[in-house]
Amino acid sequence: MASLPLYHINALGMSMFVFAAQASMVLLPQFNARRYVECIGRFRCTWLTAVPTMLARALREQDALASTDLSSVKLARMGSAPVVGSLFQDVRHTFPGAIVSNSFGTAEAGPVVFGASPDRRPVPDGALGWPIEDVEVRIVDKSGGDADEGVLWIRSPSTMKGYLGLPEKTREVLTPDGWSISGDVMRRDENGCYWFVGRADDMFVCGGENIYPSEIELMLEKHPAIAQASVVPVPDEIKGEKPFAFVVTRADAQLGEDDVKKYALGAAPAYQHPRRVVFMKELPLA
Repeated sequence: MASLPLYHINALGMSMFVFAAQASMVLLPQFNARRYVECIGRFRCTWLTAVPTMLARALREQDALASTDLSSVKLARMGSAPVVGSLFQDVRHTFPGAIVSNSFGTAEAGPVVFGASPDRRPVPDGALGWPIEDVEVRIVDKSGGDADEGVLWIRSPSTMKGYLGLPEKTREVLTPDGWSISGDVMRRDENGCYWFVGRADDMFVCGGENIYPSEIELMLEKHPAIAQASVVPVPDEIKGEKPFAFVVTRADAQLGEDDVKKYALGAAPAYQHPRRVVFMKELPLA
C-alpha cells in the first residue's frame, strides 16, 4: 500500500517495484491515518511504505488498530526521514510478523541507495545500511576530500540527467562525472554501515560546534519516558545559537526539564544538550 503522491520517490519507488514484480498495489488518493489502518485489513496488504510521520499518526488510531486484522503485514518500510528507536519498537509491536526497516533514497539518484550488507548482516535500528549493488557512494567533507562523516554523494545507473529547465540548479548538485550531491550528511561506522546525521542546511553552530537537530532528537527519543522530540536553534548572544527542545512524554511518565537536561548531558556531548525543554501533549505532524 502506498498513500504518498507518486511524484515522491517513496511511493514512486514502490510502484516501480510492484510493476516489475507483477504484484498489485493499493493506492490511496491521500493519506488519512484511520483509513490507512482500515485498508490494511480490507485489502490484506503485505507491504507498507510510508514516511515515519505517517506511521506515527496511524499508531495513534487505537480503535482502528484494535478492530483491524493486521496479520497480513510482512514488511513495514519507512523512509525519507530518520526513524527513532521508539517508533521502531511501536511499529514492531503493532505488526509483530513484519520486518521493519528504514530506507534511504533520492529522486535524483535512487530510488534506493542502501540495504543489507553483502554478507546479509541485519541493518541496526536507526541505520541505513550498506550501499546496494550498482550504487556508488562517497562521503565528502568540507575540504572536498573523502571522509567518514560529511555530505553523501551518489552515482548509479539511475542518476538523473538534470532538473528540467534549471541548468544552474543542476550544476549545483550534479558533477560533470555523474555524481549527485544529496545534501544529506552521513556517517560511516567501523563496519562500513551508513547512518543519517542530518541535512547540511539544517546544521547550526553553537559556540563553535556544529549541531544537527536530528542527532539531538534521536538521542532524546532513546529515553524510555520520551515519545517524541523536536529540536530547533534559538539565537544566543554568546553561543550564536543554542538547541531548544519540544518534548512529548509517554503516558504516565514523570519527567521534568532538569531530568531531560541531565539525561542529555550523560548521553551526548555537552554542547548538544537542550538549554530549554518545553513539554507538549503532542507535536504537530504534517
